[in-house]
Amino acid sequence: MKKRKIVNPIIVFLLMATLLACSNDDSTNNNDTNNIDTEIQQTSNLMTSSDWIITNFNDSGQDETSNFNGYTFSFNSDGTLVATNGSDMVAGTWSIVDDSSNDDSNDNDDIDFNIFFASPDEFNDLSDDWDIVSKTNSTIVLIDVSGGNGGTDHLTFEKS
Repeated sequence: MKKRKIVNPIIVFLLMATLLACSNDDSTNNNDTNNIDTEIQQTSNLMTSSDWIITNFNDSGQDETSNFNGYTFSFNSDGTLVATNGSDMVAGTWSIVDDSSNDDSNDNDDIDFNIFFASPDEFNDLSDDWDIVSKTNSTIVLIDVSGGNGGTDHLTFEKS
């Protein structure tokens, strides 16, 4: 009589779990990418849908909101940004990008809200790659933890 070899059920279970984990990782990464792309598009559409004002700008513990009183910010679909206060205009650029590939963090949904103004100085303070804390149809709250001095900056835009 021949002896049959019985396959160890633990080995079968581990093999199946490994195969399932590999196939799920691929679809999860695709879903993460799709979610990030959707989030970027929705946020871009929100910002270009109206003019905005700054209701809070806290630069490492210093409230500097008043530097932007009277300014209206227009985020244009071509990536330009214009701050207007009567006849005073300050030009800059903006973008929203997936920064997960350029970041040291393991966070897959790292979206950067980039703002750049070359001058004047108070507008240059807004120039950064901000993280989105929250957003509604009328408000977007941004945060940046400075690499140099370790301070935390907060920026809130509301529809005007």
